[in-house]
Amino acid sequence: MIIPITIANKVTEHGDILLGGLFPIHQKGQNSTHCGPINKDRGIQRLEAMLFAIDKINRDHTLLTNIKLGAIILDTCSSDTYALNQSLEFIRASINTVEASAFECIDGLTPTPKYDWKHISGVVGGSYSEVSLQVANLLRLFKIPQVSYASTGTSLSDKTRYDFFARTVPPDTYQALALVDLVLKFNWSYVSLVTSEGQYGDSGMTAFVREAKKRSICIAANEKVPQNADSIYFQSILYNLRTKPMARGVVLFLRAEDNRGLLEAAQSLNFTNYFTFVASDGWGKQEHLVLGVEQIAEGAITVELATTEVQEFDEYFADLTIETNQRNPWFKEYWRDTYGCRFDDDQFENLSVPLCLQQLHTTTTTNTNTKKTTKTSTTTTMIYKQESKVQFVVDAVYSFAYALHNAWFDLCKPDEGYCTKLKELDGETFYKHYLLNVSFIDLAGTEIRFDKNGDGLGRYNIYNFQLNNSQRSTLKTNQYIYKKVGQWSDAGLELSLDELVFSITQDDDNFQDIQIDSMDGFTRIVRVPESICSKPCKVGQIKIVQQGDRCCWICAACKPYEYVYNESTCEDCGEGRWPYPDKQNCYDLELRYMKWASMFAIVPIIIALIGLILTFFVIMIFIKYSDTPIVKASGRELSFILLGGIIFCYLNTFILIAKPTLITCAIQRFGVGFGFAIIYAALLTKTNRISRIFDSARKTVRRPSFISPKSQVIITGFLVMIQVIGTGVWFLLEPPGIRKYYPDGKRSEVILKCRVRDSSFLLSLMYNMFLITTCTLYAVKTRKIPENFNESKFIGFTMYTTCIIWLAFVPIYFGTGNNFEIQITTLCVSISLSAYVALFCLFSPKLYIIIFHPDKNVRKLTMNSATYKKTASSSVPTTSSNHD
Repeated sequence: MIIPITIANKVTEHGDILLGGLFPIHQKGQNSTHCGPINKDRGIQRLEAMLFAIDKINRDHTLLTNIKLGAIILDTCSSDTYALNQSLEFIRASINTVEASAFECIDGLTPTPKYDWKHISGVVGGSYSEVSLQVANLLRLFKIPQVSYASTGTSLSDKTRYDFFARTVPPDTYQALALVDLVLKFNWSYVSLVTSEGQYGDSGMTAFVREAKKRSICIAANEKVPQNADSIYFQSILYNLRTKPMARGVVLFLRAEDNRGLLEAAQSLNFTNYFTFVASDGWGKQEHLVLGVEQIAEGAITVELATTEVQEFDEYFADLTIETNQRNPWFKEYWRDTYGCRFDDDQFENLSVPLCLQQLHTTTTTNTNTKKTTKTSTTTTMIYKQESKVQFVVDAVYSFAYALHNAWFDLCKPDEGYCTKLKELDGETFYKHYLLNVSFIDLAGTEIRFDKNGDGLGRYNIYNFQLNNSQRSTLKTNQYIYKKVGQWSDAGLELSLDELVFSITQDDDNFQDIQIDSMDGFTRIVRVPESICSKPCKVGQIKIVQQGDRCCWICAACKPYEYVYNESTCEDCGEGRWPYPDKQNCYDLELRYMKWASMFAIVPIIIALIGLILTFFVIMIFIKYSDTPIVKASGRELSFILLGGIIFCYLNTFILIAKPTLITCAIQRFGVGFGFAIIYAALLTKTNRISRIFDSARKTVRRPSFISPKSQVIITGFLVMIQVIGTGVWFLLEPPGIRKYYPDGKRSEVILKCRVRDSSFLLSLMYNMFLITTCTLYAVKTRKIPENFNESKFIGFTMYTTCIIWLAFVPIYFGTGNNFEIQITTLCVSISLSAYVALFCLFSPKLYIIIFHPDKNVRKLTMNSATYKKTASSSVPTTSSNHD
């Protein structure tokens, strides 16, 4: 493609092969104007970096031998539409292939070109992603490769749309990853996002939001800055950010002028120490951006493409003067703006502005922080610092140079120079086979290559805008520095937390302490601002997320028997299970039942054992003295039945304390009522016999029926059988078994009990209560009969005491239903006490006579003599069983 060099307001550097250049020499104009003030750093320095690279390549005899590289450099004025219009100059010749003004007829016959037509082999630029997008859409139509030095928009990686675009910088995808990693490093989960309208901000926002969502980071507020936004609009953005007070971290994907506008608005609103900014390379480490708003910007974390200053460029730039730099038509404007001076031919109304003196020159000085170049005059000192993208501009030019050199090496002869085959090389082949495959070490010692999408390698430096540590107490101007605190690459984030300084006041509660291990081996605490909507829930709590904002929630505690199934759901462990202390899972609760070693078991066991010993002692005495009058008179058969019932009652204690099983539960339900039935059936039979004998004696001398020992045993057996039958019916209606019991609805403990309701257990004793009541009535009726050493009276004592025990037992038993140990102990002791009462009241008087007063163990004392007489001379028949 042949293009005439006829463009005004441009830099023209003649050569065999031409590269186009697009730079934001001026800022965007306001209202109807295209261009605004000059961009001294992003514009002039980057333009000069391209010229510097071309000069160096042309002096390098090992690169593009016998071929001179030239350039046509245009101003985009930081506007995509203006840049597109300017870029049309690169392809104008292809549109107007036969332009009359471009030819002349010397001999009057054959038209010849007025100019030396050259190929535009590629374009370096643009700067902003919006500019590169517009230009790329145009250049691809004519297969002109393009390499940007600053455009980071993610959509530019789409090779289906931008198939002739490459860049020496990485896409915003990597930068978004770096910003997300920073947010996570600070343990932030709730941040606000402010982006510039256009490709740079939109692509950065999309990439950040997508990655933040993957990492569970929520966007509290998402604000967009339109083009040409004024201070009122920036203030409204800040007010909107304040509506999310918990989002102290604010991520900025803004162009430089928008960053500046936001900081100035924050200062006008006195929003000092309120936000902590985490900014993209649109802020980077630009000093002019924070000039005058340092306190607002203090503590900001900024991301900047990892660059190394090109030392030779500093020397080149230091030698530039108005006289030596005539090829740059904007350098005079830069000189005038930098020194605040005027030239003779300027149309200045204010003649007090000093003239720009010829002795102005550039010198280089170095301090401990950065290398700076200073231009001095008798009245003015200008501090120069190499712009951060200079390295990438140089790399873009060298990428074309190496690609052209490799193509020349393949297509041309060694001494041929700019050969025909190289001239005819189409842009698509050049881009795909040569440009994308270059790999070299640049002037700063960094490896340069493109990936499959034409993107540069992702490497960033992390800076913290802070007061200079050595001057923090003096509060002078220019104390603030951009301190490098880390770096980011594909391998991840490396950040020195202990070097960070945030703007946190002493009374600020919204901060967190992060513990780190220092290089000296000691542990340090770093105070970092907090940017979370809701604090993490405690153990055993779940999140009740607020509608529409998944990072804001209310913590609600799970119920004691629930575990945390996920962060928003509690699940019931189920009966018999309980959550671990961390509430993450459940375990089977230990079944509680009466243990033999428990004091609640030991006490009733001791009582029962003593009772058994005493009972067996009584049995032995009765067996030994079974033929004595007192034993015979008391009814040996019923006495041994009584003793058997007493033994059974004591044995119930061991069954009740044993671990509940199907067998032990069945024995418990049978044994308690059966033991009592034996005792009180025997006592009822005895008191009934005594009552019938003496009632009959008052009426007749004829002996009553069924008073023989055999009859008494049969009657007792019949009464006991009723209890056995009732228990059998109970077994049918409510089969024995075991159950898990949770006292008072508490699920924290599981008690293993027999499957029987307390009410049905009490109902099963109703028959025993009937026997006791009836027996008590007979005891009252026969209380004055002195037969057998006042045995009726002792039976009465037994029944009275038993009634008292049972009256006390019932409320205690039901009142301690929530404490199975007390309940079982109460039941055991009550049963044993009932047995003790029967044992002592009925048998101790007889043992006393047998052991201590054998002289009274005679027949006549077992006979009744005078209590029940019809007349003074009549006698009542004896009740002694040995008369039968």
